[in-house]
Amino acid sequence: MDSKDRQILRELQGDGRLTNQELSERVNLSPSPCLRRVRLLEEQGVIRGYTALVDQKSWGLPVTVFIRIKLERHGDEAVNAFEEAIIAMPQVMDCWLMTGRSDYLLRVIASDLDDYEHFVRRELQRVPGIASIDTSFAYGSVKHAQVLPDA
Repeated sequence: MDSKDRQILRELQGDGRLTNQELSERVNLSPSPCLRRVRLLEEQGVIRGYTALVDQKSWGLPVTVFIRIKLERHGDEAVNAFEEAIIAMPQVMDCWLMTGRSDYLLRVIASDLDDYEHFVRRELQRVPGIASIDTSFAYGSVKHAQVLPDA
């Protein structure tokens, strides 16, 4: 990936709806080479897709919860079962494998505290192999970046 590819990516991260003409003007390329570069970045998996960023409060899910999970066992079977269960839960927006005291960090969204309680009691606690669940509620966001910094 060269500096022109990075320019293209920076522009598309800022506005994924740019036309190829607009993008080519912003990165100082003619449209055909610009489009070829974008297609190659897509084929290589550098650009993984395009999406609309929807405000979760407007969608009706204003509560953000971070959950630290510790597993009872760390064998392949237990880990795979846990990860498959988490992947199937639509309320879980992110699941990170962690070092330290917790094995996983989840970002979960909910409509309210009752919705979150329902999620924990009816879904999360039913996943076998969880030793502990530690919850922190976010009451605000200082920064939520969507554009990667320069490497």
